[in-house]
Amino acid sequence: MAVSVSVLAIVISLHMIAFVLAVGAERRRSEAKVVPDQYDELSYCVYGSDASTVYGLAAFGLLLISQTVLIGITRCLCFGKGLVSGRYTTCAVFFFIVSLTSFLGAEACLLAGSARNAYHTKYRATFRIEHVSCATLRKGVFAAAAALTLLSMVGSILYYWAHSKADTGGWEKHQNEGVGMTSSNFGQHQQHQQQTGQFEKI
Repeated sequence: MAVSVSVLAIVISLHMIAFVLAVGAERRRSEAKVVPDQYDELSYCVYGSDASTVYGLAAFGLLLISQTVLIGITRCLCFGKGLVSGRYTTCAVFFFIVSLTSFLGAEACLLAGSARNAYHTKYRATFRIEHVSCATLRKGVFAAAAALTLLSMVGSILYYWAHSKADTGGWEKHQNEGVGMTSSNFGQHQQHQQQTGQFEKI
């Protein structure tokens, strides 16, 4: 199987869009502030925009599509025809593990960050309480997802390249063996004809 430019373009594009969305989600995290009500008797939390939740879920979906396309084409190293043993197969297995691990980590961060960012506490207390807890997403969750997305993209590209190199050997090797057997049979046939001709001359 040769390397397909269209497959690489799809994988890279989806990962890069997911990376941009993850960065945007980190920058647009919902923040909260404690404000008193109009009678100055109760305090409550006021939250900002939920844009990070939308960005995070969109990035989650794009990464899932990209990984599905890649695994579908390469048959997840388990369901296709056997790969030729050698360094390319070893590299394919290694980068598959890197790609899958970073993908799962990025998806976990995006999903957890989106859910946490969408969670708004309805905490109310008398204004005399000094510290009112307003639950917000911790800084760095979407940033970690963005970093893992880039790592997943690199791992996916190298995995697809190594898999393509290892996968091309099966048919070529079989073809070469077939050509070798044909040449050998042809040579034996010629040798047999020469021996037969010598016997006829005698």
